[in-house]
Amino acid sequence: MSKNIKLCKGLDIKLVGKAEARVENAPMAKSYAVSPLDYENVTPKLLVKVGDKVEAGSALFFDKNNPRILFTSPVSGVVSAINRGEKRKLLNVAVEPDQEQVYKELSKVDVAKAERSAIVEMLLESGLWTRIVERPFGVIANPDAEPKAIFVSAFDSAPLAPDYNFMLQQEKANIEAGMALLARLTKGKVHLSARKGDEGFMAEVKGVEYHTFSGKHPVGNVGVQIHHIDRIAKGDIVWTVNIQDVAIMGRFVQTGKLDMSKTIAVAGSEAEKPCYKRVIAGAAVESIVGNVKDGVRVISGDVLTGVTTAKDGYLAANANMITLIPEGDVYEFMGWAMPRFHRFSVSGAYFSWLFPKKQYKLDTNLNGGERPFVVTGLYEKYLPMDVYVSYLLKACLVKDLDKMENLGLYEVLPEDLALCEFVDPSKIEMQQILRDGINLMIKES
Repeated sequence: MSKNIKLCKGLDIKLVGKAEARVENAPMAKSYAVSPLDYENVTPKLLVKVGDKVEAGSALFFDKNNPRILFTSPVSGVVSAINRGEKRKLLNVAVEPDQEQVYKELSKVDVAKAERSAIVEMLLESGLWTRIVERPFGVIANPDAEPKAIFVSAFDSAPLAPDYNFMLQQEKANIEAGMALLARLTKGKVHLSARKGDEGFMAEVKGVEYHTFSGKHPVGNVGVQIHHIDRIAKGDIVWTVNIQDVAIMGRFVQTGKLDMSKTIAVAGSEAEKPCYKRVIAGAAVESIVGNVKDGVRVISGDVLTGVTTAKDGYLAANANMITLIPEGDVYEFMGWAMPRFHRFSVSGAYFSWLFPKKQYKLDTNLNGGERPFVVTGLYEKYLPMDVYVSYLLKACLVKDLDKMENLGLYEVLPEDLALCEFVDPSKIEMQQILRDGINLMIKES
């Protein structure tokens, strides 16, 4: 058993609406969508048009920056819409599903015997390669590169995060097959991290370097885990894969079918029946949560890093949950002067600090506007990484590439600063500032 890594910094935000430990099968959605906006630095080129017949696994578009990277349909059916935004920017490709699903015949290799190049081509053709994220920068992995290691986190510590042990209790064989596949993509180690005391079957997975972590959020972030296991230095490349995508890869290796079904959590104070649901990736939100009342924010993902989704929108590619919380459009008269036992505060400004185990019904209100950036040392209390957050963000703002590099840009992604953004009294959009800095670094390098 590996040594446990205990992190002292962080913050657990206790919210109302945790998903109950039961799984429901969501009905087949009216349409499913694949969006290039779910990925960073992708310039899509369409391969289909409205009315085309596609199978599950058929390519819908590819990345102009690397034409080998294909984005495939999660279902078989008819391309029902190609939605565009300003300047004809591609938003998504929607597919109306067949009643009986048909799977495209894709290349399948024996992972244990095949050459690494054959495994890479198999993942590229199936579209599963898009599920491998490369650090630094958090982009789709370069198929021509080879990472020094691959990291997988088997738990999530975000507010209302799903329990992966429960979600994946029937997926042990697929996860082991997926881990064996990942092991063939690197000469280094495949690292698997679980929460101490809640390892489940993850401790039994073979062929991985196993770690346990304990502490508060963001202990479940794979970036934080990399920082404490094997830090990213200049010139290093590491890959990360979500544990659900590992299971999907393993299922594909064993069956030869691109089955993109997965279990997600539906949570939040505005969810009528918080629970887990079995869906197909890219499903319409309406098919998962039903009719959503006015005044409710639908988030594809968790409340800190998720993306606001329209009621007629679709589940994001990297989302393992849907969160429903109230919109912050109701203001309390002289609320700042009240005890506010029902409001959460990290500073102790409200008397709610007297009840550390209380669960809160929070909305989207920022409770203030953006203010000047003040260096207080606050962020370092919540980020368990050796990164000076305020100095790094200021370097991003002034576009100083050398300082960005020296201050740890290679180690962090926007999700790693989400908690800092939540506790920030200046209401700075840290995640967006960091992403803009990363994109600038990619462009200049």
